[in-house]
Amino acid sequence: MKSTLIGTALYALVFSGAASAQGADIFKGADLALGEKMIAEHKCVACHASKVGGDGSAMYKPLGKINSAGLLRGMVEMCNTTMNLGMFPEEVNAVAAVLNRDHYKFK
Repeated sequence: MKSTLIGTALYALVFSGAASAQGADIFKGADLALGEKMIAEHKCVACHASKVGGDGSAMYKPLGKINSAGLLRGMVEMCNTTMNLGMFPEEVNAVAAVLNRDHYKFK
């Protein structure tokens, strides 16, 4: 498990160069209802709460981690991969779009 997390983190670092240049237009046309459904179905809030305590909202906007829409989508994909959720790319994008709408507000 530890090597998987290290590999995923390394992937995120390599990917971050391209991802950091992307604006919120990557969420244009995202199915927000689908994103909300995926968040509920995969119990994202409960998982985040178990990791950071409280209502889990401290998971959002950790200092220095997520500073662009592309990195946000990349982090959702990392959860998808690490947790073996099996979400399709449009589902990952929909979840990231909901998180952007509700927490990050990237333009």
